[in-house]
Amino acid sequence: MTKTRHLLIVLLTGLCIVSACKPKPQGPGATYEVTDIPVPDGLLAETGGLDFLSDGRLIACFTRGEVMIYDPKTNEWSLFAEGLHEPLGLVVINDSEIVVLQRPELTRITDTDKDGKADVYEKITDDFGISGNYHEFNYGPVRDSEGNFYIALNTASSGGGIRENVRGELRLNGRDGEDGKRQMYSVVPYRGWVLKIQPDGKVIPMASGFRSPNGLGFDDSGNLFVTDNQSDWVETSTLYHVKKDRFFGHPASLVWQEEWKDADPFSLPISTLDSLRTKASVLFPHGIMANSPTQPLLIKNNEQFKDFEGQFLIGEMNRDRIFRVMLEEVAGEFQGACIAFVDGQGLRVGNNRLAFGPDGSLWVGQIEHGWRGDQGIQKITSTGNPPMDIAKMSLTKKGFELTFTQAVNPEGALAIENYQLRRYYYAYQKKPFDEPVDKSTQRDLQSVAIKDITISADNMTVELVLETLKPGYVYELKLDRIYNQAGKPLDNQLIAYTLNNLLPS
Repeated sequence: MTKTRHLLIVLLTGLCIVSACKPKPQGPGATYEVTDIPVPDGLLAETGGLDFLSDGRLIACFTRGEVMIYDPKTNEWSLFAEGLHEPLGLVVINDSEIVVLQRPELTRITDTDKDGKADVYEKITDDFGISGNYHEFNYGPVRDSEGNFYIALNTASSGGGIRENVRGELRLNGRDGEDGKRQMYSVVPYRGWVLKIQPDGKVIPMASGFRSPNGLGFDDSGNLFVTDNQSDWVETSTLYHVKKDRFFGHPASLVWQEEWKDADPFSLPISTLDSLRTKASVLFPHGIMANSPTQPLLIKNNEQFKDFEGQFLIGEMNRDRIFRVMLEEVAGEFQGACIAFVDGQGLRVGNNRLAFGPDGSLWVGQIEHGWRGDQGIQKITSTGNPPMDIAKMSLTKKGFELTFTQAVNPEGALAIENYQLRRYYYAYQKKPFDEPVDKSTQRDLQSVAIKDITISADNMTVELVLETLKPGYVYELKLDRIYNQAGKPLDNQLIAYTLNNLLPS
């Protein structure tokens, strides 16, 4: 009998109680504390989804098929559901009903007799294709204010094949070349798409052109944002603002539009595909900010992280990092900056799923699943020490404005030598460069001179005046020797702004 099987037998007959949570040691003055959440012995804790019930208990799904409930008050785990196929997301509908996205379908799971264990599993939809390729992961769901679900479907790996029997129509023009070994591909519906599923189960294809969109989230106005992972056709990892009928760059999924049904999108000139695509709202510099981003989670009415209200937190698979994204609307489109939020401090790698607890704490579920990662669940809470950080980076007509969470010492903040600014762009291309070094993918890399610096009367905001601003570039800014009034340095010193559009003159 395996350990995992033994665990399930124990859980089916009662509760599993594990040892208390243990915070990671933090240095003096640390802003956040990272705590390990204990998991039952024998559970393969590769976390596919996290959410909270109304009474404050955590509900989590794991890739081997379990859905489990954790009570933070007692450290008790119980089994809610089992037998799922690679679930990579869930959302709570009410305390007895959840919706889970697994590999074959979007599933409603209900505890009808209120005994704490699910007894009804209902298909909402399976109206998407499966070729048998190992890389056809499914991400989500997230739910809008009208009860619609949104999911994202991964493209198939060029390193894997397709089975003889597939689900859905087979369109081999969704791969580059007869063997499909050149690029990620989409030979069954709707690989590389974001789909909207209405409450009645009707599926509406929303947008195409994704490669590995492992994360969906809404802002406070109902705008849907999706992350994507760097590789072929995705020049560096990204955050996209999803709107109906938009194409985001990876050509494989175009074949699921009727006008592309018999076409070979891979044969089109790159300039043609570039003219069709919507560019990312924010680019995450590869190897610098993020290599494999996951779920965006909006900070809303959260006292623990109130300095960053309205911004997204995003998980990162390859590093022990959660990073932060701030957006603004310029010329009718979103753009903005990214910066680290928690770096190290006892955080593990493989940060796949995020959820806020009732007290505002940030819960992080980790996964490895053949990728670089880890297993388990951790919790991030404020220590009560206020952050000393960049609260916001905004575009001006002459450069950029930086707003800090605390008043800064003007002597350091006005010294031009304390700011190193450079810009570069990432070329939209069929294949990534062969060189693994992150800088090799940056084009037209050059330093940017700062012409002047001004500071506000309250010492909370500085404006950097530049000689020129050029759209289409990432502006990467490193700050040094910037302190608050008590001499504390910045928690994070590097921030990168994606400049797609300029402000009107």
